[in-house]
Amino acid sequence: MGFRFVLLPTDLLVFLLIVCTVIFAVLARRRAPSREAWRRVGRQPAAMASAVILSVFAIIGFMDSLHYRVQLPSGEGAQAVYSSEVLSALDALLTPLRVRVEKTYSAPFARESFQRETVERADGGQARITPRLVYGASHLQEGESMLSDIARRLAWTPFLALAVAGALLCVLGAGVARNQGIGVADAVRRILAGRTDLAWRSALIVVFLAMLLIAAGVALAPHYHMLGTDKVGQDVLYLSLKSIRTGLVIGTLTTLIMLPFAVALGIAAGYLGGWVDDAIQYLYTVLNSIPSVLLIAASVLMMQVMIDTNPQWFDTAAQRADARLLALCAILGITSWTGLCRLLRGETLKLRELDYVQAARAFGASTPQILRRHILPNVMHIVLISVALDFSILVLAEAVLSYVGIGVDPSTISFGSMINAARAELAREPVVWWSLAAAFGFMLTMVLAANLFADAVRDAFDPRRQLR
Repeated sequence: MGFRFVLLPTDLLVFLLIVCTVIFAVLARRRAPSREAWRRVGRQPAAMASAVILSVFAIIGFMDSLHYRVQLPSGEGAQAVYSSEVLSALDALLTPLRVRVEKTYSAPFARESFQRETVERADGGQARITPRLVYGASHLQEGESMLSDIARRLAWTPFLALAVAGALLCVLGAGVARNQGIGVADAVRRILAGRTDLAWRSALIVVFLAMLLIAAGVALAPHYHMLGTDKVGQDVLYLSLKSIRTGLVIGTLTTLIMLPFAVALGIAAGYLGGWVDDAIQYLYTVLNSIPSVLLIAASVLMMQVMIDTNPQWFDTAAQRADARLLALCAILGITSWTGLCRLLRGETLKLRELDYVQAARAFGASTPQILRRHILPNVMHIVLISVALDFSILVLAEAVLSYVGIGVDPSTISFGSMINAARAELAREPVVWWSLAAAFGFMLTMVLAANLFADAVRDAFDPRRQLR
């Protein structure tokens, strides 16, 4: 069966972001100060562990950005017709979780449904029972122990995790041995002892734990609902993994949209001064005076009206949902540039009075040259620190906005939509807790890793901290 690739607007921006990241890494490697600053980041164990976790999330988000439509069966010689459902490479990988839909709620690793049903008895009466799940633990016979089955399926997972971590250790050992001119065995011992320049031991520990969790998921997810199911019977683990791309898109694309406004206006206000400074200060003061939730809500609702009144713009529901996601990123970016702009304005006010800037001006350098060669490189540490810190704030912002109903499209899976769907079930008796706990756990892991990595970047790139 054939398929056709689908390139959504957010997919294009994700690929562009990857290209920009590679270019930034190459340029940073060529400049000695940047290379040394990133080495300082890599020397911190928490930063290396966080980088591994963020890399795992980034890989999942990238796989979920490779979209396609499946070709439908058609007669011989007929024109190819494709399904209106847009899938991704992650959907293909998680097909057992995607298609195994129960009737309604079921608890993690449950055999039976969470809700009781009324059934007819053989004697003509009725009884209230909790029926067996259609897919979850359906391979177990009556009386067969679930714990023994889980233990048997997990028996090989530590060995796979050790094999992957060992292979990575050998690769790192060869690289350290070549850089330091020592033997591979000596390099491996240094990595395991934590006596290398970069904190490779911490990274290896996190790789081992990540591979252990992935192997456990591969072993158990096709047979059990590891995190339970939601109201319509969808696997919560599948929903959590699909929510990662939404969080990453909100956190990264919003930052890309915000940066041009913040950098250009902040540097212009600080360097040019006069009426330019007054106008820019007035602009971001007015924006800060408007409650952000109300401004975002009004913008999202206006964009939603435009999307609803022009259905001919979109061939599939996925394109429609993606348009709303992109609109949300743009709205968040346009309304969140004021803080970084104020910081850059203050730093530029200080830089323009320094001797090397005054000398460049005295020698006849033009204003664009001074901004490009003397001002912008010396404020990039503030930009980099703000980008790293704002990522986690924006991920949390999406959850809050979706919770109040002005976030992503209802058909888009996100942490906020999972929390919004689970809030009504917290008043049940017994409580349906697993959807909220899964969204909270995944979001906490992503945001905590981003915050720890941002702290390391701030320590490495902030000149005042280096002087202290």
